[in-house]
Amino acid sequence: MQTKYVLDEADVPRQWYNIAADLPSPPLPPLHPGTGEPIGPEMLAPLFPMELIKQEVSQERWVDIPDPVRDAYMLWRPSPLYRALRLEKALDTPAKIFYKYEGVSPTGSHKPNTAVAQAYYNKAEGITRLTTETGAGQWGSALSFACNLFGLECKVYMVRISFEQKPYRRSMMTTWGANVIPSPSDQTEAGRTVLASTPETPGSLGIAISEAVEEAASRDDTKYSLGSVLNHVLLHQTVIGLETEKQMALADAEPDVVIGCFGGGSNFAGLAFPYLRQKFDGKDIRVVAVEPLACPTLTKGKYAYDFGDTIGMTPLLPMHTLGHQFVPAAIHSGGLRYHGAAPLASQLVNDGWIEAEAYTQVDCFDAATLFAREEGIIPAPESSHAVKSAVAHALAAKEEGAEKTILFNLSGHGHFDMSAYDAYFAGSLTDYQLSRADVDGNLSSIAAFPDVPA
Repeated sequence: MQTKYVLDEADVPRQWYNIAADLPSPPLPPLHPGTGEPIGPEMLAPLFPMELIKQEVSQERWVDIPDPVRDAYMLWRPSPLYRALRLEKALDTPAKIFYKYEGVSPTGSHKPNTAVAQAYYNKAEGITRLTTETGAGQWGSALSFACNLFGLECKVYMVRISFEQKPYRRSMMTTWGANVIPSPSDQTEAGRTVLASTPETPGSLGIAISEAVEEAASRDDTKYSLGSVLNHVLLHQTVIGLETEKQMALADAEPDVVIGCFGGGSNFAGLAFPYLRQKFDGKDIRVVAVEPLACPTLTKGKYAYDFGDTIGMTPLLPMHTLGHQFVPAAIHSGGLRYHGAAPLASQLVNDGWIEAEAYTQVDCFDAATLFAREEGIIPAPESSHAVKSAVAHALAAKEEGAEKTILFNLSGHGHFDMSAYDAYFAGSLTDYQLSRADVDGNLSSIAAFPDVPA
């Protein structure tokens, strides 16, 4: 029985898929925090090159991938699709389990799919320097790699707890020439403000975003680059799902359930958005986003307008949120420790097209360890959430005696996250579950913001 489904380089997509063109209801606009009115391109121009701003608001279904970006993709794309035959056997399930493996990229995750595109567009408009934030380091590694390809400087504000937990991610970024700073730092007003009130903070993606945005906005030679959440980022990631559709056809299979882990939404959207297009057309597919119970943005957060960063330097975005001042627990899934969610994904959750699940980190490491022992690949802590959900759905199919086909995105490997596995094997991983009272307390910070239209 075939295990791996591989495409030729000629099958690397030539266009990205823009789900905004097919949404059953039109996307909600970002708002100016002062006026409450929809923002125009001029508010984004200090942070992003014009081509990315155009993609952010585009209603075109297909967006051409520039040749230099596609040429760079050839370093790792098309990525393989696997049938998890050994895992199926271990679970004794009638379900078929497939996974798209993005850990074959030079940085070990899906993140270069957008990092390369963003570096290219900035270089084309004469920008020489990019700033960004990173949680676990996957995004910072990807942007460092991409900036090196196109000759740009790169400065990365890395969430402090991840800076301490994941030293080899820092080493990767430095190898590709990036300057990596633990966040919050004393190099920005945003960082100094946070340190003055909470000097022992583990940091958060929201704080690191504030620092990176502040620096980019203050320099003419610098733009800001974001690894998730925004429309153009999710657009670039759709190469994942577009390839997967072809590979599932080679396997003569169609998924009943499509699963991705969820922090800001980029790897999830990359696999799920092309399949949601099929769901809009009437195909019976469950699409599942999986997050940590310690940062349950989709399952416990509010669908509302909120800042994308902690200090309040971004436009107000319509999204599921735990409140922009929320600082999550120091779980090892650093890439899923974000208070908000992609506006496009948030709208689709709110409208019932996407389901959301949440698990503890110990449950996810249980599943990741089982997967590694059966399939050989050690999942990143973030990806372990998708593994956990896939296992849960496979066991549910066993209980029902149903021959379901389950597809998930294994968004990256965990080779630089082994301290997390060490803690798991030592029994010292702590499970955090955010209470309803904690969620409500954090949401008080957005009580005065405009409501999302019903």
